[in-house]
Amino acid sequence: MHVAEGRANGLAYTYDLLDLDHHKGVPLADLIADAEARGFGGLNITHPCKQEVIQHLDSLSPEAEALGAVNTVVLQDGKRHGNNTDWWGFAESFRRGLPDADLTSVVQLGAGGAGAATAFAILRSGARSLTIFDPDQNRAANLAETMGRHFPDATVEAGENLEQTIAGATGLIHATPTGMEKYPGLPLPAEFLHPHLWVAEIVYFPLNTELLVTARHRGCRTLDGGGMAVFQAVKAFELFTGIVPDAGRVQRHFAELTQGAQQPAAAGGIAS
Repeated sequence: MHVAEGRANGLAYTYDLLDLDHHKGVPLADLIADAEARGFGGLNITHPCKQEVIQHLDSLSPEAEALGAVNTVVLQDGKRHGNNTDWWGFAESFRRGLPDADLTSVVQLGAGGAGAATAFAILRSGARSLTIFDPDQNRAANLAETMGRHFPDATVEAGENLEQTIAGATGLIHATPTGMEKYPGLPLPAEFLHPHLWVAEIVYFPLNTELLVTARHRGCRTLDGGGMAVFQAVKAFELFTGIVPDAGRVQRHFAELTQGAQQPAAAGGIAS
């Protein structure tokens, strides 16, 4: 997406993959320093480095600081500036894909870096109640406490009984890696899903995760992770280049890239 949009804007744009599987044992600090040495202008940060990267940065945008997670780093004038475009990417995708979704009571699975972004986005979008579940109860509680400070008019809490909470919920956000090729399966029992629930996914390779397929079979309205992938890239491109990209063109290119494709999600990227 970045390369195609760069070319469309007359840029000699390079975007390389830094697959963590191929750099096992290499400290994150060394990977960032290597990108700087090679002259790259920025990095996209994905799971599982969105929180760890913060300690290696010089500054954070207000959103990144609020979320405690970074997915876009701009390398400029010898400084590393951390940003978060995930939250806006999810919010914009949600606005377009589920425009009339009931935000009365939302459940979220996952309290990591991506979960911080989706929680911020759905509360910014008007959710009145958000209950967060994570295998690490402390992490869920910490995220709920942080979001509660930023959105005092909403009810935000860490959940205890997933089945009971989902039974009364109007929406479900899935913000864990489950569903990726490396982590196949469902993030919750299929029978917990009910027709009055909309389901929003963040995984985008594959686009049709087992969760989305199961949710549709059970009568749920769904939103795949492709929109979040596109719109976080749209905002990241603007940060990297100072040029506002053509979002529709980026969407069309993403559709071409994912037409029938079942690829693993990238572990990170660098752009210049």
